[in-house]
Amino acid sequence: MTHPARPRLLPWSSPEGKPCYLLSEGDGPVTRQADAIERAQLASGEVLLGHARALLRDNRTTAPELRFPACCLTGALGDTLRISRSRGDRLDCGHPEPAEGEPSLPLDAFRPGDD
Repeated sequence: MTHPARPRLLPWSSPEGKPCYLLSEGDGPVTRQADAIERAQLASGEVLLGHARALLRDNRTTAPELRFPACCLTGALGDTLRISRSRGDRLDCGHPEPAEGEPSLPLDAFRPGDD
């Protein structure tokens, strides 16, 4: 008896914003398309990271100049975490849970202050 394939979380969502999954054992066209999109997403994240690092090294960079790459990096991080979750699911790695007692900050801690 063969075990069914683990569903693969795809790097896109349905029109309703719901996650899409693929059940496949092979190397079909949807699998190849998902692989290509994941490669493109990871490459885009690396390019964005390079631009952000260059801006951060320049002391003349203003906060508004950093906002656009920060927004782009947020999207790239979301893509990367989705890819990581998809690959972890297929490897049966599970998802890390925050350690008990681990310090955490509320979202308000990351908003610009009046200082």
